[in-house]
Amino acid sequence: MPILTARLERSPEGLLYSSGFGDFYHSRDDALGQARAVFLAGNGLPQRWQGRERFTILETGFGAGLNFLATWAAWREDARRSARLHFVSCELHPFTHEDLALIHAAWPDLATLAAELRAQWPALAPGLHRLNLDDGRVTLTLHLGDAAEGLARIDARADALYLDGFAPAKNPALWSERIFHLLANLAAPGATLATWSVAGEVREGLRRAGFATEKAPGFGTKWQMLRGRLAREPRPLRAPLADTAGRHALVIGAGLAGCTVAERLAERGWTVALIDRAPAPASGASGNLAGVLRPLPSLDDNRMSRLTRAGSLYAWRRIRQLRARGLALRADDCGVLHLGRDATQEAKMRAVVERLALPPAHLRFVSVAEAAELAGCAVANGGWWFAGSGWVQPPSLCAASLEAAGGRVRGHFGQTVARLGYDGGAWHAHGPDGSTIASAPVAILAPGTGIAGFEQASLPVTSARGQVSHLPAAADSAPRVVVCRGSYVSPAVDGLRCAGATFAVDDPDPGLRPEDHAENLQRLAAMLPGFVATPGTDLDPARLDGRVGFRPASPDRLPMIGALPLPAPAPLADAAPARRLDELARQPGLYALSGYGARGLVWSALAAELLASALEGDPAPLERDLLEAIDPARFVLRPAGKTAVRE
Repeated sequence: MPILTARLERSPEGLLYSSGFGDFYHSRDDALGQARAVFLAGNGLPQRWQGRERFTILETGFGAGLNFLATWAAWREDARRSARLHFVSCELHPFTHEDLALIHAAWPDLATLAAELRAQWPALAPGLHRLNLDDGRVTLTLHLGDAAEGLARIDARADALYLDGFAPAKNPALWSERIFHLLANLAAPGATLATWSVAGEVREGLRRAGFATEKAPGFGTKWQMLRGRLAREPRPLRAPLADTAGRHALVIGAGLAGCTVAERLAERGWTVALIDRAPAPASGASGNLAGVLRPLPSLDDNRMSRLTRAGSLYAWRRIRQLRARGLALRADDCGVLHLGRDATQEAKMRAVVERLALPPAHLRFVSVAEAAELAGCAVANGGWWFAGSGWVQPPSLCAASLEAAGGRVRGHFGQTVARLGYDGGAWHAHGPDGSTIASAPVAILAPGTGIAGFEQASLPVTSARGQVSHLPAAADSAPRVVVCRGSYVSPAVDGLRCAGATFAVDDPDPGLRPEDHAENLQRLAAMLPGFVATPGTDLDPARLDGRVGFRPASPDRLPMIGALPLPAPAPLADAAPARRLDELARQPGLYALSGYGARGLVWSALAAELLASALEGDPAPLERDLLEAIDPARFVLRPAGKTAVRE
């Protein structure tokens, strides 16, 4: 369902109020005092997080973020705090960035933290949003949408629960038995809860869900509050992914997938051995001058739509964070035009925009006239306008990621992994001469199409050859934005613009081909009428430069991210086949980042965060159904032929 933002309203005495629910957001006595007395002290904080590696809090209603900010501030002030703090929260009606700034002004002591939160505040689109704060030590995982739907999809284990929201009589859906049972399913052993509500139906609902509660002195004019703990056996934990005590991994492949996961692990204190057969990072499919970073919506908001939206939004947040650290990352969120093929497709694209009702700053439909104005040149059709999207130079993103990782990543470049073996609780990468390049308890395969050469992978990866054409371009010349329609063309970057790319399955030719340049020019001419025939422009396919890359594509066009299954043995007559992903045996400490196809920029940052979170036991940045959709083991349950679809 589309996200309806909250209205900034205040009561006559100036308190934050919702006329839709007929209730106040916070205590009339002292909002910040309530957060500290009810939710922090009610959960035994800060004492309970002290000395812990990580501590996870789950909240039912984010509101204006005061509970989060108060918790973050208390955590920062505690010298014995946990190494990392995770805060997971749900919000059906979020405030806009502008309204949050006005609301947060009431708490000047939290101004610095509130400003950092707003700097990462996501586009108000449905689903999970991962915000990395406080130099990565604090993580906010925010579900925008119905709380029951979010809690059913969230993959986390909470040490403390904040039950907050409008009063049960005003918003009964947030205090339902379903909510309480979902919270119990997400509770860690020893989990506690706290809330300001002592309503009888709340206490009874929590009891039925498996919580033991007690009344405690309340805050301000409210005499009582409620504290509780999980009194039943918690839901079984997932099997551990690997022995991560040493926090040491080897990553094979130094393209977008490998460099971004190395950085995400390094921020968590891991050391990484990064191996690539090329002499430098980003030498394969990740070496293009400029690639497109934008989502792909659909009328039914299917898995591809949700994954590309989540990946694009997270990637742009990471790009802004890396730039804020002074890293030389080449990217421009100049906007992306995705044009329709004809009037029929334009109508479908307009219907998608109306159906999804996403923020206009993220996605809106534009007519052919407005599209031409945005591009600065004639265009064939109208279509989608992604104002917050644009182009990224993949090698610069790889370089920035490795620089951000500091000394925790050791590069082994110009070295080919001929064999990967497992012995003594560790994976060993061996060179052609049998020597050991590097060893670690955790191994991550991210070598692009080269993953087919590892017997442990057994994934239906197809190699898709793509040729990009480099066209001479004057600075600030049109098109001024990225334009797509079956292919793409970038703005001018260092005197060139990229156009392409072709898509040829199982074509191993590494050389530039004039006929592929001609194909790229033909698609460009169809997008931008008259562009190829501009007087004075030399676009002879026989003389154009460009680049060829080989992209790993999956049969269902979705990435393959996660633990690799054991190679399928011969079926036993008396053994029942696995029917669910969690029933499949996995290879110890072995993971894959593959199947990105032409969407390496879209998926690499989020995939890296996802895998690093899984290795650490952190809350996942994606919903459960999407985690299953991208699990590499899915092809064991539903085998697929080696087919590829043009991206």
